[in-house]
Order: sequence, then C-alpha cells, then structure tokens
Amino acid sequence: MLHSVIPEHIAKVYQQVTQACHKSRRDPAQVKILAVSKTQPAEAIRAAATTGQRAFGENYLQEALQKQQQLTDLPELEWHFIGAVQSNKTREIAENFAWLHTLDRQKIAQRLNDQRPAHLPKLNVLIQVNISNEASKAGIAPTALLALAQQVVKLPHLTLRGLMCIPKASDKVAEQRQAFAQLAALQKQLQEDLQKDVQKALQGTLPDLALNTLSMGMSGDLEAAIAEGSTLVRIGTAIFGTREKKDSHD
Repeated sequence: MLHSVIPEHIAKVYQQVTQACHKSRRDPAQVKILAVSKTQPAEAIRAAATTGQRAFGENYLQEALQKQQQLTDLPELEWHFIGAVQSNKTREIAENFAWLHTLDRQKIAQRLNDQRPAHLPKLNVLIQVNISNEASKAGIAPTALLALAQQVVKLPHLTLRGLMCIPKASDKVAEQRQAFAQLAALQKQLQEDLQKDVQKALQGTLPDLALNTLSMGMSGDLEAAIAEGSTLVRIGTAIFGTREKKDSHD
C-alpha cells in the first residue's frame, strides 16, 4: 500500500471511533487508538506519525527492535508489545517497550520486573484474559485472574493498568458485545478485590490500583468494544491495509 494514503486512513479511523463514542454517549478522548504496525515497514509508521499518531503495537520482537532503530529520530513514539512473550524475550521487551498487552504468567511478570532498567518509568502491563475459553488463544482463565493480579501489583517496576482480550471471532454485534462486557465486568470486580487486599494489608500499601485500561476491539469490532467500555482499540488493517501475514492480534 502507498504510504501516502495512511494519513487518510487514520483520519477515517478516528472518525469511526468518534462516531462510536457518540453513539455510546462516551467522550472520544477516553478511547486511545493503537496502530498495529506489525509486518509494516518503518516508513509506514513514519507516515502514520505525521498525523500525530504516537502509539504503535508490535507482535514480533526482532522486527520491532529493527524498526525502533530506524525511527530513533521520533523519540515521542510509544511502543506497545502485543505478541506472545517467551522467557528469552523478556529482557528486550523490558528494555524497549512502554507497554505489554499479553501478560499471562507470574514467571514472565517477575522477569520483566527484574529486567526493567532503573532509568525507565515502570512498564505498563495488561493481563490477557482468554475470555472465550478458546484452546487456540493465549491468555489466562478468568478464574485465575485475581491470583496473578495480586502478584503483579506487588512488583515495583511494573504497573498493572488493566486487561486485554481477543474474543472468538463473530460478525454478530450481540456476540461481540457479550465478550467485551464480560471483560469489563472482570476488570470492575478485579479492582474491587484488589482494593480489599489493600485494606487488609497490615503493613505497607500496594501501588496505585487504578485499573483504567481495557484493551479490546480491533478493525472489525471496535464499535462493539467501545460500547462496552474499551479505552484502547488495536487497529491495523484499517490503517495500513491487509497484510500478507495475519494473526489474531488485529
């Protein structure tokens, strides 16, 4: 795709998000657009950045690191890692990203915490929930969410910001909304449970527990996600066009 059309595509996405917010009586400022730039060249990201787009999501670590090196003249870009995390990837993720959307294991959380450079702000993390209970999808079971979150909030170099999901694909709006509503309800319950933990603590306090991010909604279901409270939509195809390589993160 010609990079010259990317700004036009971004404008259309922002218009779509704004319309979805108005339909749901929400403030468009409450919904952040993450441009999913995996498999796209650095120049496509540069074209998107000319519009003021700052947040970019990457799935493949080595590809992402190469693009970051090519775009060092744009230090204002905010990099989100939205791919699967293996133990041998945690150091480079901790050193080079502002956000991680796919946390689902205590071991990974501990490694990211221990490897986050001291000069950087805390790493923002989202716990991925397998909301549709699909064997092919990553993410933690809803029943295991609280136990993991209780461990994550104690780690000094991570900030638990909320939850992420990739529901079972559906072209029915009612089914899309049901899955997103489940994640929103989980986050609300998690906030309440973690606050109880703080109140029960005999000494010291846990960090700020404002879980204010719901990463849900992609190019095909963003309206349903926004209707159910999404604060971050992950948009790739509608911005950059179709890819040769497709996977489930957009």
